[in-house]
Amino acid sequence: MKTAISRFYRNRKAVSPAFSTMILTAGVIVMILVAMGYASNIMNLKLAQNEFSSNKQLMQTAGEQLDDIAWTIGRTQTVNFAGRFGSLNFTEQVVNYKIDVHTNSGWENLTFQGETGVVLFNMPVSAYSMGDDYFERVPFSANSSFLLSGSSSPVSQVFCIEKFGMTDGGYLRVAMVPTIRVLSSTVGSNYLRFYLPTTHSGDNPYRSQSLTMTGEGIIKIIKPNVDQVVITASYPKAADGFDASFFNFRNATITLNSTSTPKLQAGSTVEFYFGKVQVSIGAT
Repeated sequence: MKTAISRFYRNRKAVSPAFSTMILTAGVIVMILVAMGYASNIMNLKLAQNEFSSNKQLMQTAGEQLDDIAWTIGRTQTVNFAGRFGSLNFTEQVVNYKIDVHTNSGWENLTFQGETGVVLFNMPVSAYSMGDDYFERVPFSANSSFLLSGSSSPVSQVFCIEKFGMTDGGYLRVAMVPTIRVLSSTVGSNYLRFYLPTTHSGDNPYRSQSLTMTGEGIIKIIKPNVDQVVITASYPKAADGFDASFFNFRNATITLNSTSTPKLQAGSTVEFYFGKVQVSIGAT
């Protein structure tokens, strides 16, 4: 036994060149495959990140176009998007702006006019994720109220949200939801004008990566002798995850009266404009 071990230690012969070459080649191949896998994962992550960022801009553009389309019957605008990982869809009837006005005759409800949908760019969390409960308004400094005053105020909000437990799956989303603009005037008498686009689904053939919006009509309602307006946001599809925490508005209810901003004096005339907009995905 001792002699065999001694012979083993004295043996200075190496493995054959062919065998050693095969071992080295296999090792190099394994390292290349590992490096390729790592590089591919990094590249896909960067591509998904860039896609998500570019579609933030898409939603901002769509929000700006919504303001033009809602008040011009027959006007159509189409924007294209890139969606290697994510996809665009439209969900109807997710926010209902319940509008109540108080006049000399008492309270009157305009709820049936204020129901609207939301445009969503959905990025699967398997491709790109910011973590559960992530929320960001676009731009970051955007106002979180669903009612904004002034001629330059938008009629939509854009925000990013990642929320687990929603019925349609796990996504990091960019959402564009219509909101309300109010304009005040004191020329002659006190006037308040409210503008709300109401979006609904059109044909969605998904033939291309495009979003098309078409103005279909405007409903105008005038109410004289108003001393108070109360607007409340409710969520018909809260059970699917589209609840108050999804939209994260600053207030659930906004009241306009003689002490609010803007002010609503007793005896004011109030006008409501509801612009009906059809939203189609991949129609071009």
